[in-house]
Amino acid sequence: MLEDLIIYQKVYDLVLWIYPLINKFPKNQRFILGQQLENTLLEVLKNIIQANQERNKLETLKQTSIELDKFRILYRLAKDLRFMNIKQYEFGAKKINEVGKLLTGWIRSSR
Repeated sequence: MLEDLIIYQKVYDLVLWIYPLINKFPKNQRFILGQQLENTLLEVLKNIIQANQERNKLETLKQTSIELDKFRILYRLAKDLRFMNIKQYEFGAKKINEVGKLLTGWIRSSR
């Protein structure tokens, strides 16, 4: 059932993509910024699972949007600190924006 939810699949794929990238961060940053990136993105994934099961989804979806914004900032910070190259950043940013558009649509349809 979750596999049919496009936003779930997009976030899941982003999680699978980001883990190897974080493992290439400088060792001291893997456990600081890398951990924050992982936790925030996993929170987005968990919120999507929760919202999918709820009757009143709006509050959970709003919280998911906040978590996605946090992830965007942390991701940009990792790029600015040069923990990834520009192509990796652009690829990830495109995926994050896709999730954001899907999430915005879901929020609008839940109102």
